[in-house]
Amino acid sequence: MTKTRTADSAALLAELESWVRMETPTTHPAMVNTLMDQAEAALRAAGAELTRHPGTDGFGDTLVARTPGRAAADGRIGLIAGHLDTVWDPGTLARMPFRVEGDRAGGPGIFDMKAGSFLALHVFCALLRQGVPTARPLVLLLTPDEEVGSPTSRAHIEREARHAAWALIPEPAGAGGACVTARKGVGRFVLRVTGRGAHAGNGFADGASAVVELAEQIRAVHAMVDQDRGVTLNAAPVWGGTRPNVIAPEAGCEIDLRVSTAADGATMETALLGMAARTPGCAVRVEGGMNRPPYAESPGGLGLYQVAREVAHGLGMKLPKQSRGGGSDGNFTAALGVPTLDGLGCPGGGAHVASEHILWPELGRRAALLAGILEALG
Repeated sequence: MTKTRTADSAALLAELESWVRMETPTTHPAMVNTLMDQAEAALRAAGAELTRHPGTDGFGDTLVARTPGRAAADGRIGLIAGHLDTVWDPGTLARMPFRVEGDRAGGPGIFDMKAGSFLALHVFCALLRQGVPTARPLVLLLTPDEEVGSPTSRAHIEREARHAAWALIPEPAGAGGACVTARKGVGRFVLRVTGRGAHAGNGFADGASAVVELAEQIRAVHAMVDQDRGVTLNAAPVWGGTRPNVIAPEAGCEIDLRVSTAADGATMETALLGMAARTPGCAVRVEGGMNRPPYAESPGGLGLYQVAREVAHGLGMKLPKQSRGGGSDGNFTAALGVPTLDGLGCPGGGAHVASEHILWPELGRRAALLAGILEALG
Protein backbone atom coordinates (compact mmCIF):
# COMPACT_ATOMS: atom_id res chain seq x y z
CA MET A 1 0.00 0.00 0.00
CA THR A 2 1.13 3.53 -0.70
CA LYS A 3 1.02 6.26 1.92
CA THR A 4 -0.26 8.82 -0.55
CA ARG A 5 -4.03 8.87 -0.99
CA THR A 6 -4.89 9.30 -4.66
CA ALA A 7 -8.34 9.63 -6.23
CA ASP A 8 -10.29 6.81 -7.83
CA SER A 9 -10.60 6.43 -11.58
CA ALA A 10 -13.98 8.13 -11.92
CA ALA A 11 -12.85 11.22 -10.02
CA LEU A 12 -9.60 11.38 -11.98
CA LEU A 13 -11.47 11.10 -15.29
CA ALA A 14 -13.76 13.96 -14.29
CA GLU A 15 -10.72 16.21 -13.74
CA LEU A 16 -8.90 14.96 -16.80
CA GLU A 17 -11.92 15.84 -18.96
CA SER A 18 -11.25 19.56 -18.42
CA TRP A 19 -7.69 19.07 -19.70
CA VAL A 20 -8.87 17.32 -22.85
CA ARG A 21 -11.47 20.02 -23.50
CA MET A 22 -8.64 22.58 -23.62
CA GLU A 23 -7.06 22.21 -27.04
CA THR A 24 -3.28 22.60 -26.86
CA PRO A 25 -1.73 22.42 -30.36
CA THR A 26 2.04 22.77 -30.11
CA THR A 27 2.23 25.71 -32.51
CA HIS A 28 -0.47 27.75 -30.74
CA PRO A 29 1.31 28.96 -27.59
CA ALA A 30 -1.63 30.88 -26.14
CA MET A 31 -3.73 27.71 -26.19
CA VAL A 32 -0.97 25.64 -24.57
CA ASN A 33 -0.50 28.35 -21.94
CA THR A 34 -4.18 28.24 -20.99
CA LEU A 35 -3.67 24.69 -19.73
CA MET A 36 -0.28 25.67 -18.28
CA ASP A 37 -2.13 28.35 -16.27
CA GLN A 38 -4.51 25.73 -14.85
CA ALA A 39 -1.64 23.41 -13.94
CA GLU A 40 0.26 26.27 -12.32
CA ALA A 41 -2.76 27.25 -10.20
CA ALA A 42 -3.21 23.68 -8.94
CA LEU A 43 0.47 23.32 -8.06
CA ARG A 44 0.57 26.69 -6.31
CA ALA A 45 -2.51 25.80 -4.25
CA ALA A 46 -0.80 22.56 -3.18
CA GLY A 47 2.29 24.44 -1.99
CA ALA A 48 4.80 23.82 -4.77
CA GLU A 49 7.67 26.21 -5.42
CA LEU A 50 7.19 27.40 -9.01
CA THR A 51 9.29 28.83 -11.80
CA ARG A 52 7.66 29.62 -15.12
CA HIS A 53 9.92 30.20 -18.11
CA PRO A 54 8.29 32.34 -20.83
CA GLY A 55 7.94 30.69 -24.20
CA THR A 56 10.27 31.51 -27.08
CA ASP A 57 10.34 30.96 -30.85
CA GLY A 58 6.57 30.65 -31.11
CA PHE A 59 6.05 28.03 -28.40
CA GLY A 60 4.38 28.08 -24.99
CA ASP A 61 5.85 28.43 -21.51
CA THR A 62 7.69 25.78 -19.49
CA LEU A 63 6.69 25.23 -15.86
CA VAL A 64 9.00 23.89 -13.16
CA ALA A 65 7.42 22.83 -9.84
CA ARG A 66 9.52 21.83 -6.82
CA THR A 67 8.67 20.27 -3.50
CA PRO A 68 9.91 22.59 -0.72
CA GLY A 69 12.26 21.38 2.00
CA ARG A 70 15.79 20.25 2.58
CA ALA A 71 18.02 18.90 -0.16
CA ALA A 72 19.04 15.24 -0.24
CA ALA A 73 22.44 14.36 1.17
CA ASP A 74 23.88 14.05 -2.34
CA GLY A 75 22.17 17.26 -3.50
CA ARG A 76 20.21 15.45 -6.20
CA ILE A 77 16.53 15.64 -7.08
CA GLY A 78 13.96 13.23 -8.45
CA LEU A 79 12.64 14.42 -11.81
CA ILE A 80 9.23 13.85 -13.41
CA ALA A 81 8.76 15.33 -16.89
CA GLY A 82 5.67 15.53 -19.08
CA HIS A 83 4.32 17.68 -21.91
CA LEU A 84 1.01 19.50 -22.35
CA ASP A 85 1.09 20.04 -26.13
CA THR A 86 -0.63 17.77 -28.64
CA VAL A 87 -0.43 17.12 -32.39
CA TRP A 88 -4.06 18.14 -32.93
CA ASP A 89 -4.96 21.39 -34.76
CA PRO A 90 -7.40 23.94 -33.31
CA GLY A 91 -11.00 22.90 -33.86
CA THR A 92 -10.35 19.16 -33.59
CA LEU A 93 -12.73 18.89 -30.64
CA ALA A 94 -15.63 19.71 -32.96
CA ARG A 95 -15.13 16.45 -34.87
CA MET A 96 -13.34 14.44 -32.18
CA PRO A 97 -14.99 15.43 -28.89
CA PHE A 98 -14.20 14.13 -25.45
CA ARG A 99 -16.26 10.97 -25.08
CA VAL A 100 -16.62 7.93 -22.82
CA GLU A 101 -17.62 4.64 -24.42
CA GLY A 102 -17.46 1.75 -22.00
CA ASP A 103 -13.96 1.53 -20.54
CA ARG A 104 -12.57 3.88 -23.21
CA ALA A 105 -12.33 7.65 -22.90
CA GLY A 106 -11.34 9.49 -26.07
CA GLY A 107 -10.42 12.95 -27.24
CA PRO A 108 -7.49 14.84 -28.78
CA GLY A 109 -4.31 14.28 -26.80
CA ILE A 110 -5.89 12.22 -24.03
CA PHE A 111 -3.50 9.29 -24.57
CA ASP A 112 -0.45 11.24 -25.76
CA MET A 113 -0.04 12.51 -23.17
CA LYS A 114 -2.56 14.53 -21.22
CA ALA A 115 -3.57 11.58 -19.07
CA GLY A 116 0.04 10.92 -18.03
CA SER A 117 0.92 14.55 -17.35
CA PHE A 118 -2.34 14.98 -15.43
CA LEU A 119 -1.59 11.91 -13.30
CA ALA A 120 1.88 13.27 -12.55
CA LEU A 121 0.41 16.60 -11.44
CA HIS A 122 -2.30 14.89 -9.36
CA VAL A 123 0.22 12.71 -7.52
CA PHE A 124 2.68 15.59 -7.05
CA CYS A 125 -0.07 17.73 -5.50
CA ALA A 126 -1.28 14.85 -3.32
CA LEU A 127 2.23 14.32 -1.94
CA LEU A 128 2.47 18.00 -1.08
CA ARG A 129 -0.99 18.37 0.46
CA GLN A 130 -0.65 15.23 2.55
CA GLY A 131 2.93 15.89 3.62
CA VAL A 132 4.14 12.47 2.45
CA PRO A 133 7.95 12.40 2.74
CA THR A 134 10.19 11.40 -0.16
CA ALA A 135 13.88 10.56 -0.01
CA ARG A 136 14.82 13.59 -2.06
CA PRO A 137 13.16 16.78 -3.35
CA LEU A 138 11.00 16.27 -6.42
CA VAL A 139 10.75 18.40 -9.55
CA LEU A 140 7.78 18.22 -11.91
CA LEU A 141 8.53 19.70 -15.33
CA LEU A 142 5.65 20.51 -17.71
CA THR A 143 6.68 21.45 -21.24
CA PRO A 144 4.97 22.94 -24.35
CA ASP A 145 6.72 21.50 -27.40
CA GLU A 146 7.57 17.78 -27.11
CA GLU A 147 5.53 16.86 -30.17
CA VAL A 148 7.92 18.80 -32.42
CA GLY A 149 11.11 17.64 -30.74
CA SER A 150 11.26 19.91 -27.64
CA PRO A 151 13.23 22.67 -29.37
CA THR A 152 12.72 25.23 -26.57
CA SER A 153 12.19 22.97 -23.55
CA ARG A 154 15.17 20.67 -24.10
CA ALA A 155 17.52 23.08 -22.31
CA HIS A 156 15.20 23.16 -19.28
CA ILE A 157 14.92 19.36 -19.25
CA GLU A 158 18.67 18.88 -19.46
CA ARG A 159 19.36 21.53 -16.82
CA GLU A 160 17.13 19.77 -14.29
CA ALA A 161 18.37 16.33 -15.36
CA ARG A 162 21.98 17.24 -14.57
CA HIS A 163 20.92 17.45 -10.90
CA ALA A 164 18.70 14.35 -10.97
CA ALA A 165 19.28 10.97 -9.37
CA TRP A 166 16.59 9.52 -11.62
CA ALA A 167 13.87 10.57 -14.08
CA LEU A 168 10.32 9.32 -14.54
CA ILE A 169 8.42 10.05 -17.77
CA PRO A 170 4.60 9.56 -17.70
CA GLU A 171 4.25 9.04 -21.44
CA PRO A 172 1.50 6.53 -22.36
CA ALA A 173 1.83 2.97 -21.10
CA GLY A 174 2.11 0.21 -23.66
CA ALA A 175 0.08 -2.95 -24.18
CA GLY A 176 -0.68 -4.64 -20.90
CA GLY A 177 0.35 -1.50 -19.04
CA ALA A 178 4.01 -1.86 -20.08
CA CYS A 179 6.50 0.79 -19.11
CA VAL A 180 9.47 1.75 -21.30
CA THR A 181 13.14 1.07 -20.61
CA ALA A 182 14.57 2.01 -24.03
CA ARG A 183 13.66 4.16 -27.05
CA LYS A 184 15.14 4.77 -30.46
CA GLY A 185 16.88 8.00 -31.26
CA VAL A 186 15.15 10.31 -33.73
CA GLY A 187 16.53 12.41 -36.58
CA ARG A 188 14.60 14.93 -38.66
CA PHE A 189 15.75 16.19 -42.06
CA VAL A 190 14.44 18.23 -45.00
CA LEU A 191 15.59 17.30 -48.51
CA ARG A 192 15.16 19.99 -51.17
CA VAL A 193 15.72 19.57 -54.91
CA THR A 194 16.29 22.40 -57.37
CA GLY A 195 15.75 21.55 -61.02
CA ARG A 196 15.34 23.52 -64.24
CA GLY A 197 11.82 24.55 -65.19
CA ALA A 198 10.61 24.32 -68.77
CA HIS A 199 7.47 23.90 -70.87
CA ALA A 200 6.54 20.22 -70.72
CA GLY A 201 5.66 20.20 -74.42
CA ASN A 202 7.68 22.78 -76.35
CA GLY A 203 10.76 22.76 -74.11
CA PHE A 204 10.88 19.28 -72.60
CA ALA A 205 14.56 18.75 -73.43
CA ASP A 206 15.47 22.07 -71.82
CA GLY A 207 14.10 21.07 -68.42
CA ALA A 208 15.48 19.05 -65.52
CA SER A 209 12.66 17.71 -63.36
CA ALA A 210 13.09 18.19 -59.63
CA VAL A 211 10.27 15.69 -59.12
CA VAL A 212 12.11 12.95 -61.02
CA GLU A 213 15.24 13.68 -59.00
CA LEU A 214 13.23 13.62 -55.76
CA ALA A 215 11.87 10.19 -56.69
CA GLU A 216 15.45 8.94 -57.09
CA GLN A 217 16.42 10.42 -53.76
CA ILE A 218 13.47 8.84 -51.96
CA ARG A 219 14.40 5.45 -53.38
CA ALA A 220 17.94 6.01 -52.08
CA VAL A 221 16.63 7.02 -48.65
CA HIS A 222 14.53 3.89 -48.31
CA ALA A 223 17.43 1.74 -49.49
CA MET A 224 19.20 2.78 -46.27
CA VAL A 225 16.59 1.05 -44.08
CA ASP A 226 18.10 -1.79 -42.03
CA GLN A 227 15.45 -3.16 -39.72
CA ASP A 228 17.77 -5.82 -38.30
CA ARG A 229 20.01 -3.01 -37.06
CA GLY A 230 17.06 -0.92 -35.90
CA VAL A 231 17.53 1.75 -38.59
CA THR A 232 14.36 3.02 -40.28
CA LEU A 233 13.68 6.03 -42.52
CA ASN A 234 10.45 7.49 -43.83
CA ALA A 235 10.01 10.21 -46.44
CA ALA A 236 6.86 12.29 -45.86
CA PRO A 237 5.35 14.70 -46.60
CA VAL A 238 6.42 15.09 -50.22
CA TRP A 239 5.93 18.11 -52.48
CA GLY A 240 6.97 19.36 -55.91
CA GLY A 241 5.99 20.97 -59.18
CA THR A 242 3.33 23.51 -60.07
CA ARG A 243 1.33 22.34 -63.12
CA PRO A 244 1.19 19.25 -65.35
CA ASN A 245 2.55 21.20 -68.31
CA VAL A 246 5.58 22.57 -66.44
CA ILE A 247 8.79 20.59 -65.80
CA ALA A 248 9.11 20.91 -62.01
CA PRO A 249 11.81 23.39 -60.95
CA GLU A 250 11.51 22.51 -57.25
CA ALA A 251 10.56 19.53 -55.09
CA GLY A 252 11.27 18.18 -51.64
CA CYS A 253 10.35 16.01 -48.70
CA GLU A 254 10.89 15.60 -44.99
CA ILE A 255 12.73 12.54 -43.66
CA ASP A 256 12.16 10.80 -40.34
CA LEU A 257 15.11 8.73 -39.10
CA ARG A 258 15.04 6.24 -36.20
CA VAL A 259 18.16 4.54 -34.82
CA SER A 260 18.95 2.28 -31.88
CA THR A 261 22.51 3.48 -31.23
CA ALA A 262 24.35 6.79 -31.17
CA ALA A 263 26.90 5.38 -33.63
CA ASP A 264 24.18 4.60 -36.17
CA GLY A 265 22.77 8.07 -35.62
CA ALA A 266 26.09 9.67 -36.52
CA THR A 267 26.56 7.39 -39.54
CA MET A 268 23.09 8.02 -40.91
CA GLU A 269 23.30 11.76 -40.31
CA THR A 270 26.50 11.89 -42.36
CA ALA A 271 24.95 9.81 -45.13
CA LEU A 272 21.82 11.94 -45.38
CA LEU A 273 23.60 15.28 -45.25
CA GLY A 274 25.96 14.07 -47.97
CA MET A 275 23.31 13.08 -50.51
CA ALA A 276 24.01 14.40 -54.01
CA ALA A 277 21.94 14.81 -57.18
CA ARG A 278 21.69 11.95 -59.69
CA THR A 279 19.85 13.84 -62.47
CA PRO A 280 21.83 16.23 -64.72
CA GLY A 281 20.66 19.80 -64.18
CA CYS A 282 19.42 19.20 -60.63
CA ALA A 283 20.92 20.05 -57.26
CA VAL A 284 20.12 18.51 -53.87
CA ARG A 285 20.41 20.08 -50.42
CA VAL A 286 19.69 18.25 -47.14
CA GLU A 287 19.35 20.03 -43.80
CA GLY A 288 18.69 18.70 -40.31
CA GLY A 289 20.22 16.23 -37.91
CA MET A 290 19.61 14.00 -34.92
CA ASN A 291 16.79 15.45 -32.85
CA ARG A 292 16.76 13.01 -29.92
CA PRO A 293 19.63 10.75 -28.90
CA PRO A 294 18.90 7.04 -28.40
CA TYR A 295 17.68 6.01 -24.95
CA ALA A 296 19.41 2.69 -24.38
CA GLU A 297 18.46 0.19 -21.70
CA SER A 298 20.88 0.62 -18.81
CA PRO A 299 21.56 -0.93 -15.39
CA GLY A 300 20.30 2.24 -13.72
CA GLY A 301 17.09 2.26 -15.72
CA LEU A 302 16.54 -1.44 -15.04
CA GLY A 303 17.04 -0.71 -11.33
CA LEU A 304 14.18 1.80 -11.53
CA TYR A 305 12.10 -0.79 -13.33
CA GLN A 306 12.65 -3.33 -10.56
CA VAL A 307 11.47 -0.83 -7.97
CA ALA A 308 8.42 -0.02 -10.08
CA ARG A 309 7.62 -3.69 -10.64
CA GLU A 310 7.75 -4.37 -6.90
CA VAL A 311 5.39 -1.45 -6.24
CA ALA A 312 3.07 -2.71 -8.98
CA HIS A 313 3.10 -6.21 -7.47
CA GLY A 314 2.05 -4.74 -4.13
CA LEU A 315 -0.90 -3.10 -5.90
CA GLY A 316 -1.91 -6.36 -7.58
CA MET A 317 -0.66 -5.17 -10.98
CA LYS A 318 1.65 -6.65 -13.58
CA LEU A 319 4.19 -4.24 -15.07
CA PRO A 320 5.89 -5.56 -18.22
CA LYS A 321 8.58 -3.53 -19.96
CA GLN A 322 9.24 -2.73 -23.59
CA SER A 323 11.49 -0.83 -26.00
CA ARG A 324 9.81 1.72 -28.28
CA GLY A 325 10.59 3.18 -31.68
CA GLY A 326 9.11 6.57 -30.80
CA GLY A 327 11.14 9.19 -28.94
CA SER A 328 10.26 11.16 -25.81
CA ASP A 329 11.89 13.60 -23.43
CA GLY A 330 13.24 10.51 -21.68
CA ASN A 331 15.77 10.30 -24.53
CA PHE A 332 17.36 13.51 -23.24
CA THR A 333 17.57 12.43 -19.60
CA ALA A 334 18.88 8.96 -20.45
CA ALA A 335 21.53 10.38 -22.80
CA LEU A 336 22.91 12.37 -19.84
CA GLY A 337 23.39 9.13 -17.91
CA VAL A 338 20.36 9.67 -15.66
CA PRO A 339 18.53 6.41 -14.86
CA THR A 340 15.20 6.84 -16.65
CA LEU A 341 11.90 4.96 -16.61
CA ASP A 342 9.29 5.93 -19.21
CA GLY A 343 5.78 4.88 -20.17
CA LEU A 344 4.29 5.41 -16.71
CA GLY A 345 1.10 7.02 -17.99
CA CYS A 346 -2.25 5.41 -18.70
CA PRO A 347 -2.79 2.43 -21.04
CA GLY A 348 -4.84 3.00 -24.17
CA GLY A 349 -4.09 3.46 -27.85
CA GLY A 350 -4.46 5.49 -31.02
CA ALA A 351 -1.77 8.10 -30.44
CA HIS A 352 -1.97 10.82 -33.13
CA VAL A 353 -5.04 9.28 -34.83
CA ALA A 354 -8.80 9.76 -34.51
CA SER A 355 -9.23 6.62 -32.39
CA GLU A 356 -6.99 8.02 -29.61
CA HIS A 357 -8.22 6.82 -26.21
CA ILE A 358 -7.26 5.71 -22.73
CA LEU A 359 -8.59 2.80 -20.68
CA TRP A 360 -9.97 5.12 -18.05
CA PRO A 361 -10.65 2.49 -15.31
CA GLU A 362 -6.84 2.18 -15.07
CA LEU A 363 -6.39 5.83 -14.01
CA GLY A 364 -6.71 5.07 -10.30
CA ARG A 365 -4.20 2.24 -10.33
CA ARG A 366 -1.71 4.21 -12.43
CA ALA A 367 -1.93 7.14 -9.99
CA ALA A 368 -1.30 4.78 -7.07
CA LEU A 369 1.59 3.19 -8.97
CA LEU A 370 3.28 6.53 -9.61
CA ALA A 371 2.79 7.60 -6.01
CA GLY A 372 4.24 4.33 -4.76
CA ILE A 373 7.28 4.63 -7.02
CA LEU A 374 7.99 8.17 -5.78
CA GLU A 375 7.71 6.98 -2.18
CA ALA A 376 9.99 3.98 -2.79
CA LEU A 377 12.80 5.59 -4.74
CA GLY A 378 15.92 6.77 -2.96
